[in-house]
Amino acid sequence: MSQDKIDVKDVTPKTFNPKTQKTSKDRFNPSNRIYVRESQGQFQKLRRYGGWLLLLLFGIGPWIRYGDRQAILIDIGHQQFNFFGTTLYPQDLTLLALLFVVAAFGLFFITTFLGRVWCGYLCPQTVWTFMYIWFEEKLEGSANKRRKQDQLPKTLHLLTRKALKHLAWISIAVITGLTFVGYFVSINELVPQFITFNLSFWPAFWVLFFAACTYGNAGWMRSIVCVHMCPYARFQSAMFDKDTFIVGYNSERGETRGPRARKADPKQLGLGDCIDCDLCVQVCPTGIDIRDGLQYECINCGACIDACNNTMQRMGYEANLISYTTEHRLSGKQTKVMRPKLLGYGTVLLIIIGLFFAQISAVDPAGLSVLRDRNQLFKINTQGLVENTYTLKVINKTQQIQTYDLSVQGIEDVTWYGRQSISVKPGEVFNVPISLGVNPDQLSSPIVTIQFILDDNQDFSIQVESRFINQL
Repeated sequence: MSQDKIDVKDVTPKTFNPKTQKTSKDRFNPSNRIYVRESQGQFQKLRRYGGWLLLLLFGIGPWIRYGDRQAILIDIGHQQFNFFGTTLYPQDLTLLALLFVVAAFGLFFITTFLGRVWCGYLCPQTVWTFMYIWFEEKLEGSANKRRKQDQLPKTLHLLTRKALKHLAWISIAVITGLTFVGYFVSINELVPQFITFNLSFWPAFWVLFFAACTYGNAGWMRSIVCVHMCPYARFQSAMFDKDTFIVGYNSERGETRGPRARKADPKQLGLGDCIDCDLCVQVCPTGIDIRDGLQYECINCGACIDACNNTMQRMGYEANLISYTTEHRLSGKQTKVMRPKLLGYGTVLLIIIGLFFAQISAVDPAGLSVLRDRNQLFKINTQGLVENTYTLKVINKTQQIQTYDLSVQGIEDVTWYGRQSISVKPGEVFNVPISLGVNPDQLSSPIVTIQFILDDNQDFSIQVESRFINQL
C-alpha cells in the first residue's frame, strides 16, 4: 500500500516574497480574515441546492405532526424518542449506536471515493457559513469592496450596514437554536414561551447556547472551524489514496502560469493555460491555493473549479484546468475506482445497514419488566398459600391505546392477586402490583423459575423470566 500514498509537499506560505518585496499573510493564522468571493457555476448551484434541501429538512422537521403529537421528538424528560409511528426507549439505544456506526462508515466510504464532498456540500458548518456570506455580500458588498472598506475609517453608513448584517446573523442564529432545541422539546410550546419570555431556564439556556455557537462559527470563525477544530480534516488522510477523487489542478497544462491578452497565443509566449488571475484563491472558503496541490484544508466544494472554468471560457480555452480528478489521473495513470479499501468500507457499510434494519424490525411494540419485592421474599397468607409480590412495568411503545393481558407459567395452580387485564396509553409506563399464591405442597424446590407473559390478544406476546421463592 505504500506506493498508493500521496506525496507530501510543503506549501506553507512564506512571510516574505522577494519578488514583490511584500510580506504575505499567513492563512494558517486564525486572526487573518478570509474574504470569500462569490462564485457562479454548476458545482455552486449543486452546493446551494443541497444546502437549501438540508435547511428545509432541518427547519420543517420539528413542525411535522403525526396524529396528535410531534412526529420527530427526542423527549429526554420522558426518556423516549418518537419517530412518526415508532417510539424508542433507552433499552433500544443499540439502534442509535448502530446508526452512528452507519454514519461513520458511510463517511469513510464517501471520503475514500469522493474525498471531502460532505464538507463542501452538506456539512452544516459549510451550509450556514455560505448563508452568512450571502447576507454579508447583500448588505456590505463584494469581497473586494468589503476588504477595502474594512481598512478605511468607519462611517455611519458603513456601521449601519454592518449592524443590519449582524442583526440578520443573530436572527438566523436564534431561529437555528430554536429549531434545534425543538427536536428535544415540543416546538409548539417552545416558540410561544420563548417569544413571551416564559421559557424555563434549561430550554432557554440551550436555545441561546446553540444560537451563540451558530453566530460564532458561521459568522466569525468559519474556516477556523474547518482548519483548526474539525477532526475530520485531520484523519481524512488515512482514507485518501491516489485514486480518491479530489479537486486538483492540472499543472502540466497550466504551467508556466502568467497573465496575457485574451487573443494572445500562450504557446508563443511560453505560457500554460493558467493566467494567474488568482480567482481560484479568492473564491476558496478556506483561503488555499489549489495550484499548490492537495491540502487538508480543501473541502471539495468546487468553488475554484467554477471560477477557473468561467475564466477558461472567457479566454477561449478548454475547461477543467481545475477539476474533480485523482492523483493517478493527474500523473497520467489510470484511476482504479473499485479497489480493496473502497470495497471493504462498502461491504462493512452494507452489513451494518442490514443489522440496523434487522434491529428495527425486531423492536417490540411493548415492553415488560418484572421487579420482585426485596423487602419480603415470601409470606404465608391467610389461605395458607406461599405468596410472592411483584411489580410488573408495562411500556406501550405504539401510538395507540393498547389493551394487554397478563399471565404466568412455570408453576401449577397459581392464584393471581391483582389485575390481569390493563389498558395502557401511548408511550405510558404502567405499573401493575401483583402477588402470586401457591400451595406449598406443589413446590418441590426453594426457588422455582417462572415466566410472566404479556399478550395483546392479537399477534404479539412477550415473556420475562423471574423467580418464585418458597419457605423450604
